[in-house]
Amino acid sequence: MSSRVRGALVELVPLIALLVVVALVGSSMSDATQQDFITALIAVTIVVALHVFVGNSGVISFGHISFVAVGAFAAGVLTIPAVTKPLVMPELWSFLADTEIGNLASLALAAALGAIYALVFGFPLMRLSGLAAGIATFAVLEITHNVLRFWEKIGPGAKTLTLVPVTTEISDATIGAIVAVLVAFAYQRTRRGRVLRASREDPAAAQAIGVRIHRERLLAFVLSGALAGLAGGLLVHQLGSITTEQVYLQLTFLTLAMLVIGGVGSLWGAVVGALLISFLNTLLGDAENGLGLGPVTVTIPDGSSLVILGVLMTLVLLLRPGGLSGGRELSLRRRQRRPTQPARPSAGPPDAVGPAPSARDVDVAS
Repeated sequence: MSSRVRGALVELVPLIALLVVVALVGSSMSDATQQDFITALIAVTIVVALHVFVGNSGVISFGHISFVAVGAFAAGVLTIPAVTKPLVMPELWSFLADTEIGNLASLALAAALGAIYALVFGFPLMRLSGLAAGIATFAVLEITHNVLRFWEKIGPGAKTLTLVPVTTEISDATIGAIVAVLVAFAYQRTRRGRVLRASREDPAAAQAIGVRIHRERLLAFVLSGALAGLAGGLLVHQLGSITTEQVYLQLTFLTLAMLVIGGVGSLWGAVVGALLISFLNTLLGDAENGLGLGPVTVTIPDGSSLVILGVLMTLVLLLRPGGLSGGRELSLRRRQRRPTQPARPSAGPPDAVGPAPSARDVDVAS
């Protein structure tokens, strides 16, 4: 086995093992609790998609949930039985109303549409950096939200998209998360991934040696759009219904908090941050409705979950800017300790403790 393959395995094994353990624990829980685990695994797919672009390019994006929304509504609309579509979406275009596809095909379509959507908007936007890029990606989110909310030719508009087949089990969510991790891991080890990270550290130097930063950012943007679209397909098939508000500002903030708290520059951090914050958000949501802890019922004010997550993200940025992972990947590779060098004899004065070094010893030491 080559050293490159061995190095890849020691970094991938902890990630895959963590996801499998989460899936096994979740599958042993009740149906209601199992849904929380499915939500966490879908969150991993979204946050890893965000990491592919933000972590490698260093450009913040507030628009990735728009790819999730496109994937979710496309997969939802096209898997609803054709005979019932006129009842819930009477204004739908005829080719959408007459088309019905299966679950697997809808996930593939969701990923493809996410990539195409990212390509269309990314082509002009990837020339921007810093605050301008962040505002531009937020504009993409606003455009997507308003198109889906008010254009009833492509969906239910402001109404809830219902009657979507519920097909996302914990195994599907786990496979989706593993696929996202494998794609992100493979990309960051390619030449394209390394070049993009180099341009993140020093854009001027990267351009000076011929790196086309716009092209490299666009590739990462499209790849992350595909993964986000896949996550949207998994999400809509988990819930069975969805509204435009569910894939808007709150999900944007939540996934960014997951990435920042876990560690923007680390794939391991993206996975751990998504799992931890997802479970914490579920716990805080239950506490808002009254969480029973034995004889005590804990209740917090409505909206406290977002406030607590905001405070937590602020503390992480202040105290540990690299996130919980410190921007590093977890590896099974053992740290090799440097062998202890024997003390060399020193040429001390004649009255020093111990025998005086011979001429041969002095020559060897020198």
